[in-house]
Amino acid sequence: MAQKPSIPKGTRDFGPVETVRRNFIFDTIKKVFHRYGYQPIETPAMENLSTLLGKYGEEGDKLLFRVLNSGDFMAGYPAASEVPDPANLLPFISEKGLRYDLTVPFARFVVQNRNDITFPFKRYQIQPVWRADRPQKGRYREFFQCDADVIGSDSLLNEAELVMLVDEVFSALGINIVVKINNRKILAGIASYIGYPESLIDITIAIDKLDKIGLDAVNQELMLKGIPADAVSKLQPVLNMQGDSVAKIQNLRQIIGNNETGNTGLDEINTLFGFLEQMKPTMPYELDLTLARGLNYYTGAIFEVKALDVQMGSICGGGRYDDLTGVFGMPGVSGVGISFGADRIYDVMAEKQLFPETTAGSTFVLFLNFGADEVAYCIPSIALVRKAGINAELYPDADKLKKQFKYADQKLIPYVVIAGETEISAKVFTVRNMKSGSQQNVPVHEIVEFLQDIAEQTE
Repeated sequence: MAQKPSIPKGTRDFGPVETVRRNFIFDTIKKVFHRYGYQPIETPAMENLSTLLGKYGEEGDKLLFRVLNSGDFMAGYPAASEVPDPANLLPFISEKGLRYDLTVPFARFVVQNRNDITFPFKRYQIQPVWRADRPQKGRYREFFQCDADVIGSDSLLNEAELVMLVDEVFSALGINIVVKINNRKILAGIASYIGYPESLIDITIAIDKLDKIGLDAVNQELMLKGIPADAVSKLQPVLNMQGDSVAKIQNLRQIIGNNETGNTGLDEINTLFGFLEQMKPTMPYELDLTLARGLNYYTGAIFEVKALDVQMGSICGGGRYDDLTGVFGMPGVSGVGISFGADRIYDVMAEKQLFPETTAGSTFVLFLNFGADEVAYCIPSIALVRKAGINAELYPDADKLKKQFKYADQKLIPYVVIAGETEISAKVFTVRNMKSGSQQNVPVHEIVEFLQDIAEQTE
């Protein structure tokens, strides 16, 4: 009995339509990255476990896919007993693992190549990562990350340019978004103001749920975390704060302005918003005090991007970190980065039907096959059409017309070229628009120019 084909749980195949659409997203993002001076790098799928372990916390370490050493990996193991201790055995079994994200390999790359790269270093990376997580809806063991970072500069111009980059990407993709912005230092100032700076993470995790569970439940959760009622009471003006970003910054000055860290955070937000006012992004942006993502590594600005027309979590996010490379012996190097959630962006675009019918990876025109003489008539023109940069196919077999038209329909090919006896004797092609069904005769020597014109009109 033949084995039933399958793939590992938590992984996916992508068919031609999905792959073309995913490449459309990646190509759009890449164009904008290049426009802002970001350069591509790639790092290996495998890293040494010494690079990966200890960077993601205890839970993260459990989710690393380890790669089995080749050869007789037990050869060097001092067998003191017949049943080896798993903890002692692990270094002999595996020295490498699949990368868990793109950030730690990027930090390793920067330190390893510090003498060969130009700082500030602006890089982007679009590659798959792997996590030994329990597969469920929207959570995969293999998925792509799409990151851009600038490292080696403290300037808040970098944050402003990342917001503009995000604005351009989503404008090009046709997704309406709002960019939510906060600052870790403001959150630290708020925690100090209520007298519990050491409870920053607990406070921010609770605040982050304000939209989902409401004010009373947030206050309840804070008290369950050991923050007394009088401290929770001091927090209420922050949680109830109304008005636009400028008004919120002014109100926060009154509340946490005496705290040095909080005041620095407000200065940074003020500077960033000043830059954005000059740069004028087309999409809205706002100060969101409930935004508390990545506080175990972000040290300054925090970003989150949400689609306005679709019920979906964050589709892009990032922030400022002050010591990414410190664990590899290069301390004090500040950076700021952003990561696009390609899978969620795909889902938003599919739901809103934002993908173009044809993209750079699609066939634009199909030449039908009526037999050997007709093929000989078509071949020189197909060569010229392709040289002109138009994606073209010649149907390989002289099948029934119905079958050839079905092929064009199923591949969403918008135009078909017909060349039968009538066309050959008149030295023309019949070009059929597959959507409208309209047809037009085009002289052989004009076919390239004709297809170029309609290709430009459909872009």
